[in-house]
Amino acid sequence: MLSLQFGAAIAHHLFDDVGAAGASALRLGLAAVVLVAWGRPAVRSWSGDHRRSVLLLGVALAVMNFAFYEAVDRLPLGAAITIEFLGPLGLAVALTRRRRDLLWVVLALGGVLVLGLGQHGTAAGSLDPWGVVAALVAATFWAAYIVAGSRLATTEPGVASLAGACVVASVLVVPIGVASAGRALLDVRVLALGLVMAVLASVVPYSFELRALERMNKRTFSILVALEPAIGAIVGLVLLDQHLGAVSVVGVALVVAAGIGATATAPVGAPALLPESA
Repeated sequence: MLSLQFGAAIAHHLFDDVGAAGASALRLGLAAVVLVAWGRPAVRSWSGDHRRSVLLLGVALAVMNFAFYEAVDRLPLGAAITIEFLGPLGLAVALTRRRRDLLWVVLALGGVLVLGLGQHGTAAGSLDPWGVVAALVAATFWAAYIVAGSRLATTEPGVASLAGACVVASVLVVPIGVASAGRALLDVRVLALGLVMAVLASVVPYSFELRALERMNKRTFSILVALEPAIGAIVGLVLLDQHLGAVSVVGVALVVAAGIGATATAPVGAPALLPESA
């Protein structure tokens, strides 16, 4: 999560040069290059089901990342992530079977709402409406990413599968970025920042997240990512000078408590594909 949000902060600095679409293209395109060189996917040996799983994950990555950067271009980083977190939170609610889990979901939701209120007061209308819509689209496909990633992580895990998904995502997003930003994408400074962003925002976090999804069910994972709005708000403060108020600090504390509680009370040794989280 830390890596992902530092990557998002770098992307924010690239928006003036290449726009949100160009930043998305750099992130996914360069991440695909790095992951293919690392994982060397043997696509011909993959089963039909494996290919479908990779395709689904790639589509989820493409829409989630493109919509998120469109949101970050219009909203403060903490606000964009706060809205986007509604996707994993909704998934956690749908997968919850134990009352104890529902407690952490409610606590996380309360923290997210308090965090958003602390950053923007009660004037929700002051947020850019298209930014909010983009964040909600990203939220939907973040939930889809968790479902697709869990399926892939528990059947055909590894960097090669992630590389294939990133290639699918880049095929969908790069043409849009090229059409939007053009030759600006070839600037040496832009490419250098884009490579750092791709590693921090895609290669590192997605590799670790798929490993995490091998070892925990989707419900626990969805609650644990409650930490991300808090981390995004802190990174926004440190790198983008987007200040936190006292109310926001309370929101951060609530989502941290929800993440710790969800992890501490998760069934020990539970596989990712339990009937209750399938």
